[in-house]
Amino acid sequence: MFLCFAIPCLAQEISIGEYRNNLHKAITALDTLGKKEANETAENYRHRLTETVAAVRNLVPAKQSITQPGSVCEVDNSWFHKRLNELETVSDGELESNRKQLIEGLRALEQRVDEFENARSKDSLSKEEAKRKLGEILSRSDYAPQGKQGSALLRLIDRFFRWLASFLPQPKPMSASKGSPLTLVAQILVVVLALAVLTFALLKVLRHFRGSFRKTTGKKRLEPRVVLGEKLEPDASATDLLAEAETLARGGEIRAAIRKAYIALLVELGDRKVISLAQHKTNRDYLRAVIGSPALYNNMSGLTNSFERHWYGFAESTNADWQDFKSAYLAALRAGQ
Repeated sequence: MFLCFAIPCLAQEISIGEYRNNLHKAITALDTLGKKEANETAENYRHRLTETVAAVRNLVPAKQSITQPGSVCEVDNSWFHKRLNELETVSDGELESNRKQLIEGLRALEQRVDEFENARSKDSLSKEEAKRKLGEILSRSDYAPQGKQGSALLRLIDRFFRWLASFLPQPKPMSASKGSPLTLVAQILVVVLALAVLTFALLKVLRHFRGSFRKTTGKKRLEPRVVLGEKLEPDASATDLLAEAETLARGGEIRAAIRKAYIALLVELGDRKVISLAQHKTNRDYLRAVIGSPALYNNMSGLTNSFERHWYGFAESTNADWQDFKSAYLAALRAGQ
C-alpha cells in the first residue's frame, strides 16, 4: 500500500535512488547465502543466515518514506519482512527455494524503480505526474513472490517474444485440418533469424560504446574517479590501493582490505583498457564486461564472489581469507594480460 503526498522533505527520508541502492545491496546479501563456505557447519550457516537477514531488514525497513522533488511516498515493505521471517524458520530443504523467491521479488521491485527513474529522465515528468507514476509503480503487487510464479527471466523472455510476434504476419483464420506444418516452421525460422540479427547488432553496439569510453594513455587525470562508491584520488593507482589494502589487513580489517584490493583490481583492468570504469557500475557489471576473456572471467568470478561474501554477506573474515584473495588477485592480473 502506497500513499503519495506533497510535503517538505525530512532528514530521515531517503531518495528514490538511495532506495534502489538499498534494494540492490539486499539482493546481493541474500545472494551470498546461496554460496556455502568450505567446511562451514550447518550451525555456522544458520548463524550467518540470521546475521544476513538482520542486516537486510535494516536496509529495507517495513515502512519507508521515499522522496522525490515536491512529494513523499510511503512504501509498505511488510510483505518482504514476512518472507524474511519465513526464511529464518523454514527447513533446510525449503530454504533455497524460499531464498530464490525472495530475491526474485526484490529484483522485480528494483525493476519497477528503474522504470520510474527512466520515465522521469526521458519524459521530463511534472511533479504531479511523477508523484502519480511512482505511486502506481510501487503499488503493484506483482513483485511479491508467488510460490509457482515464473522467474523474472522467464517473464522477460515471454515479454520479448510477445514483442517479436507483433512483427510477424498474422495468419488468417482456418480450420485445423487446413493448417500446414510449414507455417509453423517458417515462423520458427523467422524468430531464430531475428534473434541472430538482434544478437549481432547488440554485440556491435556494445563494442562501439566500449571503445568510445576508452581514454588515450599518457593523459593525466584531473578529476577523481568513483569505483563501487569509493572516491579515488585522480592519480591513485592499483599499486597504491593494494598497498592500502595490505595496511588494512595488517591492522586486522580484513573485510575492508578485501574490498580495497577488489577495487585495485578494477582500477588495474581499467588502466589496461580491459574494462571501462564508471560511477554507476556494480561489481557484476564489471564481471560481465570480461566474459569474452574466459581465463580472466574465471579468476575474476571467484574474486567477485569472495568480495560479495565478505563485504555484503557479513561472512567472518580471517587472515587466511586475505591471503587467498591476494593470490587470486595476482592470478587474475596475469590472466588479464
